Amino acid sequence: MALRSPKSGNSTEFHYWGYSFHWTDLHSSANDLRPLAYTCDTLADECVERLNIFLSNDGTDKRPFKKDLYGLLRDHADDDPKLKELWTEINTVPKWVDWDQIQRGQDVFFRYGLPILNVLSFESLLGGMGAIRVVETLARTGGFGAKVVRRRLLETLQHILQVNSSVEGMKPGGEGHVSSVRVRLLHSSVRMKILALVEQQSNYYDADKFGIPVNDLDCIGTINTFCSSVVWLGLPRQGIYLSQQEIRDYIALWRLVAYYMGTPTEPFEDTAKARAMMESLLISEIDPTEIGKVLAKNIILGLENTAPAYASKEFMEAMTRLLNGELLSDQLEIPRSNLYYRILIWGYCFWVMAVSYIIPRIYFLDKITIALRRKYFYKLILDKNMGLGEESRFDFKYVPTLTRTTRLGQRRSTKFERPGIESLARLGLLCAFVAVVTLGMGFVFVARTIIPSHQLFSVVRA
Repeated sequence: MALRSPKSGNSTEFHYWGYSFHWTDLHSSANDLRPLAYTCDTLADECVERLNIFLSNDGTDKRPFKKDLYGLLRDHADDDPKLKELWTEINTVPKWVDWDQIQRGQDVFFRYGLPILNVLSFESLLGGMGAIRVVETLARTGGFGAKVVRRRLLETLQHILQVNSSVEGMKPGGEGHVSSVRVRLLHSSVRMKILALVEQQSNYYDADKFGIPVNDLDCIGTINTFCSSVVWLGLPRQGIYLSQQEIRDYIALWRLVAYYMGTPTEPFEDTAKARAMMESLLISEIDPTEIGKVLAKNIILGLENTAPAYASKEFMEAMTRLLNGELLSDQLEIPRSNLYYRILIWGYCFWVMAVSYIIPRIYFLDKITIALRRKYFYKLILDKNMGLGEESRFDFKYVPTLTRTTRLGQRRSTKFERPGIESLARLGLLCAFVAVVTLGMGFVFVARTIIPSHQLFSVVRA
């Protein structure tokens, strides 16, 4: 529910889910956005249908999770006009792309690596389970069950890291480009499978109410959670504010990702439009349902005490409440945190703020940190013990069926294997304490130096 506060002129202030903004001509109402729920990437759908025919004719393994749709598209692009159209589209770089800006946008990701990763995990993905349409599709794939959600999130992280790998990686044929196209084809496969199941059982999915599965509005919302929500919601709630140049660069990067993924790019043409779309989606799309609550809780259950963060359930719940606000967290039924974890989160924020504001101001440290994080993050995601073990091709593993749904998982009885992200939070508390003591001692020293002792005591007694 929104609160509206009339202001001067025609301006109205909206308050949604702990976030306030003024409505402008760039914003879109729910009625304005609704048609996007009934349109989708039809070119990809037509191509996936043709690729499945080629797959059948090849006589190869037809199991959905064995399909390499990108490889098939590449190999058969000259064999069919539609395949040629898609291949030409994804290998044509839009005129608005500035590769220097794309590189700067990628640097933003690694410059603020830890706080951005927390946003993507606990605000973009977990908080995104409050989106009424998206969860109806996710619940039917089974990819957000408590036992498999960690791998599902690591695959998403792999895509994000590949997108941010390098400028060359975002050019046609690069790893970021290829992974974006693979995800595009995966989305099409999910959409077509669900619609095929609707033909078998009409009440399986209510397309009239929720729109086409993985529709244009869903895809815009996905790109929004990876960029706009990061810079205007998740990072500020950790005390981190990007410069206008950093925001422009980061949005531009994800606009290119949207293009490769077959998502409408108009909402990300500039920062004003991107922010207005984010705020419009807060109004029209966030309305938690019972299944959304299940998926949100499963994310925490599936990540508890697992690599690479090794975070407790209570710490992740406190992080979720910080990044999504009290109202949305309550609606998703995320438990309220006790005093200890609220203080721990404060210590975490102090730490990431210190790192995020100090290192970028020292040029050579900024460059070294970005390079190290770029290398370490991807190495971590491929580690067989802490990550995926190997690169995912974003195959169609979580296949919807008429009987598949997602249920609330059970909390595992695990013990902490090693120090994790909570150690940084405790270190942040220690640093904050030292800073306060140091400033206090400095104030006393300056006061004693500047003000004569007899005047100082007079001031104190007064």
